[in-house]
Amino acid sequence: MTETDSDECGCTGDVQRAEQDPAYRRALWIVVALNLGFGLFEAVGGFVADSQALKADALDFIGDGSITLIGVLALAWSARTRSRVALTQGIFLGALGLGVIGFAVWRSFNAAVPEAGMMGGIAVLALIVNVVAALVLMRFREGDANVSAIWLFSRNDAIANVGVIIAAALVAWTGSAWPDLAVAGIIALIFLHSAYLIIRRALVELRAPDISVQTNAAS
Repeated sequence: MTETDSDECGCTGDVQRAEQDPAYRRALWIVVALNLGFGLFEAVGGFVADSQALKADALDFIGDGSITLIGVLALAWSARTRSRVALTQGIFLGALGLGVIGFAVWRSFNAAVPEAGMMGGIAVLALIVNVVAALVLMRFREGDANVSAIWLFSRNDAIANVGVIIAAALVAWTGSAWPDLAVAGIIALIFLHSAYLIIRRALVELRAPDISVQTNAAS
């Protein structure tokens, strides 16, 4: 997509425009506040409800908020630095996914049935928060790896929340902890898939010739 195409479609996610667009910075700060604030709330709720899916989702919220904060700071950095940051984001997300899977496997040996009502209620609130965040970022979803990473985080959170709501209903219906553990595992797989996409794109950008260096050499 060229800068002209971006202007015509109303997408302001290309990196040059994002660096100068106050609306993009405001959107990122809104997402940071939503993710960190609700992540802490959901973490407490996950322990109270004894829900592994809520804990996994809370970890996702906190991780996304922290990474989006880095994304705000990265707007002032060079394109190659942004790609390195995106690579770090992808590795971090992959580590979260592996950690959640490991913890879910460990909990499966002594799984307790979570409080389905509280689990479902918090998951509905989390879905609302993530939908708001995704809508805030939707017009900025096209851009470099860093911009795409932030969009993917918010979109995947909303998908994961739907899974937690379904798990809460299944826990209430079956009286078993397995739906909770299964959804925690699914959230982890979403982590890993997004991590793969972000890392792959960041590596492509890092392997590309440095345009600024070429321009300076030509001049």
